[in-house]
Amino acid sequence: MAFFSTSFFVLLLLCFAITCSAIRTTIHTAITKPKPLLFPLRSQEVSSLSIPRPTNKLLFHHNVSLTVSLSVGTPPQNVSMVLDTGSELSWLHCNPGHSPGTSNSPQYFRPNSSTSFSTIHCSSPACRSQTRDLAIPATCDPTSHLCHVSLSYADASSSDGALSADLFRMGESPPFQTFFGCMDSTFDSSDGGAAPSGLLGMNRGHLSFVSQTATRRFSYCISDRDSSGLLLLGHSDLPFLPLNYTPLVRLSTPLPYFDSIAYSVQLQGIRVSSTPLPLPKSTFVPDHTGAGQTMIDSGTQFTFLLGDAYKALKFEFLRQTREILTILDEPDFVFQGAFDLCFRIPESKPLPRLPPVVLQFEGAEVTVSGDRLLYKLSGERRGRDNVWCFTFGNSDMVPISAYVIGHHHQQNVWVEYDIENNRVGFAAIRCDVASQRLGLVL
Repeated sequence: MAFFSTSFFVLLLLCFAITCSAIRTTIHTAITKPKPLLFPLRSQEVSSLSIPRPTNKLLFHHNVSLTVSLSVGTPPQNVSMVLDTGSELSWLHCNPGHSPGTSNSPQYFRPNSSTSFSTIHCSSPACRSQTRDLAIPATCDPTSHLCHVSLSYADASSSDGALSADLFRMGESPPFQTFFGCMDSTFDSSDGGAAPSGLLGMNRGHLSFVSQTATRRFSYCISDRDSSGLLLLGHSDLPFLPLNYTPLVRLSTPLPYFDSIAYSVQLQGIRVSSTPLPLPKSTFVPDHTGAGQTMIDSGTQFTFLLGDAYKALKFEFLRQTREILTILDEPDFVFQGAFDLCFRIPESKPLPRLPPVVLQFEGAEVTVSGDRLLYKLSGERRGRDNVWCFTFGNSDMVPISAYVIGHHHQQNVWVEYDIENNRVGFAAIRCDVASQRLGLVL
């Protein structure tokens, strides 16, 4: 009888321990795996002068950028920010006393209207150590002793501002304190582009939005329309998306021209339809200086290839389209400084069926097809013909010493940045379909 009582008591304790363990596991899972956040991601044409960019960014007269909406400050101020996986520091146009202007005016953030806003002093660890990945080192204002940051335009002009902090709110998630640049930027809306409030830096630098929020995975789908794009922050199992992954490239030794905080992958080859370009794999491998890496960049519109790869692609695309496309025979015509392959297409006719261009990575491929291969130039006509240009540019003409996969060639592709496992995943899907299926999963 005593043995039965002891055994029963031990069994009871064991069951209690198992139950408590299960409860702890459930609580831990709920804490460590918060529900992912889903946001609309829109494409809009913005004024290039409204977006300060690092010197390795490309400056064009018009940029089509991806924007996401959130709110900043207390009380919250609604802002629209460019989503840029190629930049680190998030920033906002700041103007203490600015009132809303025309539709082309930037949405200024008013720091004096936010009770949670603060500037960062030079002695702060955020200024002294967390700014170490910035392309331009932070400086200290000798009078105010505030931490100042600078962002450079590709045309060598720059914009200065103060490193600041405030509460960022996205959707229904709790607000979180975020460091950002409060920039006093000159804006010129004469070219007609809309102006966002700022930029959301999403690379892997210490001050990026991804690093500050400890986001280990995020993904997006860029629509070929304006309204159905998606941004997903956080991890979610999506059974309807068979992602193919390629590893992120990491170098053990820092090199001067290799951007170690970019999402760099290894391009292995390119083919046009079924014809591979006759290039050795070494064409796509960074050299001893780090030049020649391949970056996935949501902040750049089109795709850029280094000279040898671009010339080979141009030759093969022309060979396969010589019977269906008429070349714009104007040797001096170059769209946006890097696109020298353009065509005349009658306004009354649809685009012909074009051979797809396939970008081959280790473990994954991205196919560029249809109207994503050509871009219709606004205001450029030759008689009754419109002018269309090939959407692959020559990096050597910019110049930029890298391969850059821009967001135009990521349309209707689910792109996942899995920082935790050091990889990027791709799956072809229409964004409106992805949106419908996500509504059933999340």
